[in-house]
Amino acid sequence: MGVSADHPGTLDAYTKDNQVKHLLLSDFPRRQMLTAWGALETNPQSPLYHYAKRAYFIIDRQGIVKYVKVQQNALELLEPAELLQALRASGA
Repeated sequence: MGVSADHPGTLDAYTKDNQVKHLLLSDFPRRQMLTAWGALETNPQSPLYHYAKRAYFIIDRQGIVKYVKVQQNALELLEPAELLQALRASGA
């Protein structure tokens, strides 16, 4: 599943327009999950400036976090091979 700081209506439209097959959850407007997981970029000089970082988490069925990668550049994607290797190593 994915988590976004976008409004639920925006995610619904994105899911339909891009034929997304996995669940997208909205952390709008309070962004509590993104903040708790260190995946929200903010600027103390501008209270309106905050955006979600691209982040990857693998959590097993017992709720144990097996893998975390938070990209500093929101445009930088994780290589699929790296994610597959992390999935296999986690046993999730």
